[in-house]
Amino acid sequence: MSAAPRVRAVRLGPRALAALALTSAVGVVAFGWPFLAPPTAQLSAHAQDAPWLFAGLLVLLVAVVAATISESDLGPKAVAMLGVLAATGAALRPIGAGTAGIEPMFFLMVLSGRVLGPGFGFALGSVTMFASALLTGGVGPWLPFQMLSMGWFTMGAGLLPGPVRLRGRGELLILASYGFLAAFAYGTLMNMAGWPFLGAAASNISFDPHAPVPANLARFVAYCLATSLGWDLGRAVCTVLLTLVLGPAVLRALRRATRRAAFETAVTFDGPGV
Repeated sequence: MSAAPRVRAVRLGPRALAALALTSAVGVVAFGWPFLAPPTAQLSAHAQDAPWLFAGLLVLLVAVVAATISESDLGPKAVAMLGVLAATGAALRPIGAGTAGIEPMFFLMVLSGRVLGPGFGFALGSVTMFASALLTGGVGPWLPFQMLSMGWFTMGAGLLPGPVRLRGRGELLILASYGFLAAFAYGTLMNMAGWPFLGAAASNISFDPHAPVPANLARFVAYCLATSLGWDLGRAVCTVLLTLVLGPAVLRALRRATRRAAFETAVTFDGPGV
């Protein structure tokens, strides 16, 4: 029996790919400007304005990506699936709030991106983070960075190998390994978003606009170890455990839902009876 073709709820056409590439490029600059700007640059003089500048720009670019995807092939069935999964992820995020790294939303994003593909994954990650921010009151200049990071996180799951033929324990191990590494990557990206604005209070680990890149990189590593390693480890372990324990049931449910929705089947209307 041949494997069933993979369902893609969102097809990334040329415009969507171009918008996504532009958004990602701006995101890389927004996250990595302390390492990209030379020590003589005057960016540090406007350090207090940078979060708001990047926030407004990223929100606009993510909106462009969402609009382009919606123009390509995001039908009503995919919109409904996106809404249900985003609402579920937003509801899962507050669970364990205040407890080191217990964030069950991440495993759902990994499994959803795996089943529904990278285009749907990027849209789902961004929308879920936006919805969860509204739910928890976490709206602020950090939100665009969270939306973009979660979009990348979920899109990456859709790019993992063996989307059609790989099943069972092998697939779970790949998803768990990806979730473990991506949980640390997400935490590192969010550290990069806030670290340049730490100030001089913690001189040994704060960003120094006059220091060379290797020195600032060492400071950043020290900052991650001192502030977020425990939380990122908890998030990674939580993602792995939930993926291994609940993954088979959730993957079956997602695949069954996508088959029944028949995203790629055009909706047609019969003419009036004679």
